[in-house]
Amino acid sequence: MKNSFRQGPIASEFIGEAIKKHQTKTTIGAHDIFLGQVREDLINGNKVKAIDYTAYEEMANTKLHEIREAAFSKYNLTCSHIYHSLGKVDVGEICLFVFVSSSHRKASFEALEYMVERIKKEAPIFGKEIFEDNTHVWKVNS
Repeated sequence: MKNSFRQGPIASEFIGEAIKKHQTKTTIGAHDIFLGQVREDLINGNKVKAIDYTAYEEMANTKLHEIREAAFSKYNLTCSHIYHSLGKVDVGEICLFVFVSSSHRKASFEALEYMVERIKKEAPIFGKEIFEDNTHVWKVNS
């Protein structure tokens, strides 16, 4: 089971390299990618400037592995990867990168949505929203 966590924001270079590595797999006909980005929400008149992510890492890695394996058994995938940030991620930066590949686009579209929805509902990953005035509140996923 691999570690799905990366410290800080997920860099565009990392995402680009992940895509590049899959170009040699000639049975792939479709890639689908979800990039979760920290939003500058306005909550009670206060703007979010960052989210500080924490997780029960061992439990979260187990859950992410379970979600990934369930997607493989439900959809005809060639490969799949999940990466989530830990630590502070500023507004506009990427905090979640889910990447699926398959022979055909329908499987990749459906698998990606399935995985992202399960990650948001089930993974023990927590975000503390940090506001411009340096107050904070635990984020609730919707």
